[in-house]
Amino acid sequence: MSLEESKTAGSAPALLHTPLYALHVARGARMVPFAGYAMPVQYPTGILEEHLQTRSKAGLFDVSHMGQALLEGPQAAARLETLVPGDLTSLVPGRMRYTQLLDAQGCILDDLMVTRLENDSNGERLFLVVNAATKAQDFAHISASLPDLRLTPLEDRALLALQGPAASACLAQHFPAVATMPFMSLIEIEQEGMVWRISRSGYTGEDGFEIAVPADSAQSFAERLLADETVLPIGLGARDSLRLEAGLCLYGHDIDTTTTPIEAGLLWSISKRRRESGGFPGAARIQCEIAEGPARRRIGLRIEGKVPAREGAVIETPEGVSVGFVTSGGFAPSLQAPIAMGYVASAHAANGTVLQAVVRGKKLAATVTAMPFVPNHYYRGS
Repeated sequence: MSLEESKTAGSAPALLHTPLYALHVARGARMVPFAGYAMPVQYPTGILEEHLQTRSKAGLFDVSHMGQALLEGPQAAARLETLVPGDLTSLVPGRMRYTQLLDAQGCILDDLMVTRLENDSNGERLFLVVNAATKAQDFAHISASLPDLRLTPLEDRALLALQGPAASACLAQHFPAVATMPFMSLIEIEQEGMVWRISRSGYTGEDGFEIAVPADSAQSFAERLLADETVLPIGLGARDSLRLEAGLCLYGHDIDTTTTPIEAGLLWSISKRRRESGGFPGAARIQCEIAEGPARRRIGLRIEGKVPAREGAVIETPEGVSVGFVTSGGFAPSLQAPIAMGYVASAHAANGTVLQAVVRGKKLAATVTAMPFVPNHYYRGS
């Protein structure tokens, strides 16, 4: 399991708690340090059962450690486009986009979700969700780069992810409007004088929702969802195996400040307009990689046998020539087989290419495989 855990030895600061900490402890979760927070890695049901529960019914995840913020002001979408390659100006209110914050070399500072909200008297409004481990530097970077806009971190909020084929029916009992929400859309609902934001999105490959709620309401609402017989609480362990089967990147592992979106296989997140017009950090390099191809590419690997290849394992040709390394790997419960993602020289990245991963000195046969490893089930409408 590839999880970015924070250090707790010596004089490290005390771990933070999400608004659902008491719920996790009461339900017997094994808590671990993750991005500065105490987070549930698994419950007594175990990672395998939690994984399969999410694929077959529904799982509830606590992702309150992630960073939420509002970015507001005149032409906020166009201004944020100077920092990311995503097409934000074409978004209509209530629609969202996955994109990346880039440095001057076109490498990834973080990946994030951006949603356009309805305008108000101050101009355009964007709702941002960024990764937990990088949220402080992300918000500082955006604020420093766009001083004419107002960025407001939403620190009094929790974020729940309800994922799986039964998620829609469960959540619709509380909010009927979610049943027909398009994929990658968001609605705002007022509850007791507070705004709740519900998006049809997630990071498991399944249909599902992310629900941004006031911190004071998080535990009671989570308990209401968990009262549904189709829903179980799910920890970080299964979240990791689910996103790996879905072929989704984990920041700090599969993407970081050494990788570009093109190397990472994220060209789909850059529209034709932005590919051509540029106007974002590192645009010249990214345009060159689009035209000529990058020197290396992110790939999926099916590993023969039962031994998984973990992060850092060397990837070789059958002749023993090193061509890359694994960035995420583990056992895929849905496939009952080990899988991995990693980077290899582009000449060895074609699907069907036979390679091998070196694990504790043993060479494991592997084949480059299209991702996602397991078909996704995002909602596409009736």
